Amino acid sequence: MARARRSTANKPRLRALPGRALASALPRTEEAEASLAYAQGVLEAESRAILGVRLGDSFLRALGLLRECQGQAVVTGMGKAGLIGQKLSATLASTGIRSFFLHPAEAVHGDLGRVGKGDVILALSNSGSTEELLRLLPSFRRLATPVIALTGEPESPLARGADVVLDIGRIEEACPMGLVPTASTAALHAVGDALAMTLLRSRTFGTEEYALLHPGGKIGRSVQRVFEVMRTGPANPVVRDTAKLSDAVAVMTKTPGRPGATNVVDRQGRLVGIFTDGDLRRLVEQGRTDFTTPVREVMGRRPRCVSPETLVLTAAAQMREARVDQLPVVDAEGRAVGLLDVQDLLSARFL
Repeated sequence: MARARRSTANKPRLRALPGRALASALPRTEEAEASLAYAQGVLEAESRAILGVRLGDSFLRALGLLRECQGQAVVTGMGKAGLIGQKLSATLASTGIRSFFLHPAEAVHGDLGRVGKGDVILALSNSGSTEELLRLLPSFRRLATPVIALTGEPESPLARGADVVLDIGRIEEACPMGLVPTASTAALHAVGDALAMTLLRSRTFGTEEYALLHPGGKIGRSVQRVFEVMRTGPANPVVRDTAKLSDAVAVMTKTPGRPGATNVVDRQGRLVGIFTDGDLRRLVEQGRTDFTTPVREVMGRRPRCVSPETLVLTAAAQMREARVDQLPVVDAEGRAVGLLDVQDLLSARFL
C-alpha cells in the first residue's frame, strides 16, 4: 500500500491549556472558547488521519488472506492499539468471521497455543516496534500463519516480518505533547473497519445471520419471528365452534398463562373465529350471558391473524393498528397453531 503523506499546512495549532479545574457550566470566556477550539482541532486532526490513509494492493492482499482463511482471524496488539484490536476482533466475530484477540504478553506464556494452522494474524502497532509483538513473529512463522501488519512504519521490524503491510502513514497525534495515541488509533480503527466491512460485503451474510449472532437487544428483536414468542401447545387456547360459551370461558381460565382470548376452530382445526375477554364484557353489558349459547354465535368472525413466520414487529404493528390484545396464529392450511398475546410482546419489549 502506498505510503500516506501528511500535509500540515492547514492544520490548526493544538495549544495546551492551563491545568485548571473548569466549572461544570462554563461561561463563554476566552478560555472556554479556547477549549472548544482545541477540541475541534482534535476532531479535525483525527479526521485528517483517517482520510489520509490510501488503500491499494496491500489492502486487497489482506482481504484475500482473510477470505481464504480456514481457521480464525487472530488479532493482536499492545496498549491502545490492542484495545483497537479487540474491537476489530469483536466486529469480525459479530459478522460471522471466527476471531479472537490474543494478548501478546499472555501469548508468550502459553496462550500462543490458541493459534493453529489455517489462522491469519492481524497485528496492530503504530510504531511497528512493540517488543511483545516482535517476540511472537518467529512463532508465527513456525506455525505458518500469515501476518497482516497494521502500522504507521512500513520499514519497522513488525512490517519487515509481516506478509502484508497496511500502512496508515506517519501521523501526528492530536495531543499537546504529541505522544498520546489519538489520531493514530483513529486511523487504525478506521482501517480495521474498512477491512471488516469490505470482507462482509464479499460474503453471503444477511440480516438474519447477523441477528442470530445478536439475540439480545434491538437487533435481535428486529428479525424475531412469531413462532419464537407465540403461545403454543398447552398454552394455546383452542375451543370447538360447537362448544358452549361456558366451555370457552373455562378454556381461557384454565389455559397456562390465562390468555385473554381463545381461538375458535372447526372440526379440522381451522380457525373460524376468536372469543376474547372484551367479547365477554360486552355480553354482560347487553344482558346476554347465557353460558349455554354456542360460542360460534358470539365469537368474533374473520379475525386478523398472522403466520408463524411473520416478523414479530410486523405482528405488533397489526395489533396496534387494530387495537387488539391477541392475534391468532395460523399455518398454511389455516389451522390455529398458536396465539400471540400483547402481554408477551410487552415483556419482550416489542411494544
